[in-house]
Amino acid sequence: MMPWPPEVVDRALGAYLGLALGDALGATVEFMTPREIRHEYGVHREIVGGGWLKLAPGAVTDDTTMALALGQALVARQGWSLAAVAESFAAWLRAKPVDCGNTCRRGIRRYLVSGTLSAPPSESDGGNGALMRNLPVVLASLRDETSGARWTIAQCHITHHHRLSDAATLAFAHMVRSLVLGEAPSPCEALAQALVAEHPAFRYSPYPGRASGYVVDTVQTVLHHFFSYEDFEECVVATVNQGEDADTTGALVGMLAGARCGERRLPARWLRALDRSIQARIRAQTAALLALAARN
Repeated sequence: MMPWPPEVVDRALGAYLGLALGDALGATVEFMTPREIRHEYGVHREIVGGGWLKLAPGAVTDDTTMALALGQALVARQGWSLAAVAESFAAWLRAKPVDCGNTCRRGIRRYLVSGTLSAPPSESDGGNGALMRNLPVVLASLRDETSGARWTIAQCHITHHHRLSDAATLAFAHMVRSLVLGEAPSPCEALAQALVAEHPAFRYSPYPGRASGYVVDTVQTVLHHFFSYEDFEECVVATVNQGEDADTTGALVGMLAGARCGERRLPARWLRALDRSIQARIRAQTAALLALAARN
């Protein structure tokens, strides 16, 4: 029997499946502008595949598969091993994923060539690739925030060594943890405001309207829509219709909104459309990560 209350399991599954659903929905309109999306779809709200990657309906991108690779390393080692995480990312890249961001590719290739587990600090590493994949760390360290923070920064630095990437990934980890644990009242808005206070570049109100892969634009888009919409579907739809890096903004807002509402309130038709093998891997990995968190 899972040693967590059913509602915690429900919210953890909501976060992980929500990430995949937002990824699958947003991938269709990645790199499009809002005007192009309106012209092509009106409002894009169905998981239909396509897009620049020509995905099958329900397929996901690197946002979900990198998270699964990270989670696989945690489960296989039954705990934290940065070398195991790097090896899992390397195996993921060797398997020729449908997509891989330039900074992630460069960091993994550096590891393959030199064996170094941390990229040097770089102003060019301010993308959202470390942020998008961190959910398994949160689930594996659900009751151990100190270890979770240390693991978060370590996995970030395999590919992204940038202060704003670090800050965003830590802040989102704290938000997801509070949502999954059902902390009441949820400190998410206070955590978002603390992030903005420490790093004013992340100010999301008024919303600047950019949704690129730069971690600042990503965070602003996700936080603006997460706090603007209570309903999971409306939250994710509004986010991905901003276009640009829509698979990642969709994945991240889906993660937060899914943790808030739980699996049982995710759109049934979207779950039916999501790739079955990905969904099965997420369900199995979520259970394994929560079991790991309980043991540790």
